[in-house]
Amino acid sequence: MKWIINESDAGKLLKEFLKKEEISRTALTDIKFKGGSIQVNGEEVNVRYKLSIGEEVTVIFPIEYPSEGLKGEEIPLTFLYEDEYLLVINKPAGMNTIPSREHPDGSLANALIGYYQRSGLQTTSHIVTRLDRDTSGIVLVAKHRHVHHLFSMMQRSGGVKRTYEAFADGRVLLDSGTIQAPIGRKDDSIIEREVREDGQFACTHYRVLERNRNFTYLELTLDTGRTHQIRVHMTYLKHPLLGDDLYGGDRSLIARQALHCKKIKFIHPFLREEMIFTAPLPDDMGEILEADSLF
Repeated sequence: MKWIINESDAGKLLKEFLKKEEISRTALTDIKFKGGSIQVNGEEVNVRYKLSIGEEVTVIFPIEYPSEGLKGEEIPLTFLYEDEYLLVINKPAGMNTIPSREHPDGSLANALIGYYQRSGLQTTSHIVTRLDRDTSGIVLVAKHRHVHHLFSMMQRSGGVKRTYEAFADGRVLLDSGTIQAPIGRKDDSIIEREVREDGQFACTHYRVLERNRNFTYLELTLDTGRTHQIRVHMTYLKHPLLGDDLYGGDRSLIARQALHCKKIKFIHPFLREEMIFTAPLPDDMGEILEADSLF
């Protein structure tokens, strides 16, 4: 990354300038000890250097390596967008975002490492927006640690907005609504969550798109990103998602939770442009919708 120092930044210590440009302390530590470099006009300097107008500041981040346990695999991916900073991928249902004890191979992270290796990109997996194994749809991926850091800051301020589609069991009566109910881990499970008083604040907004014979077709957005948030909140409303056996959903029409991340919106951290990407409803959900709408 490169900058030319203007009048407003002249006189600042390099450390102050880099903080303003959102270079994290962790990144500075990595640069110091793992092979990166901080330069002014091509000469390596320390962060106590005092900047002058017109000087060129360059930050070279260390090369990143995948962890030993994360092997690259040749798995087809559906790319919605790619540039030198990020990827937007349409993840199929049945694929873990990262490896797990039950599914150590075949994850999106494994597929990314394989793609990077074939492309000659020396980095590791930085997945910004994770989805459950059986949830389909859009996943945002940063290509480098600093890009991931910028997106993490953006997420904390609500700057990464995702929209979901889901099929909820039964007829949701209100055309739209907001669910504010704290979510925590269930006492007798390491996986299952529930609404509980001592849980973390969670807020879900929903809108009815269509009421069908066997289910309600919903659009949902989140103000928070708790584990299983949509699944838990819809169960709390007594309308669990179709196919969601963990939370009591009807599996007669679909064998996985009928949940799809259809849209993501954010400001590109470097291009400073609004980016919007959409992914169509997957075949398994689309076929159910079409069949049920015929009645």
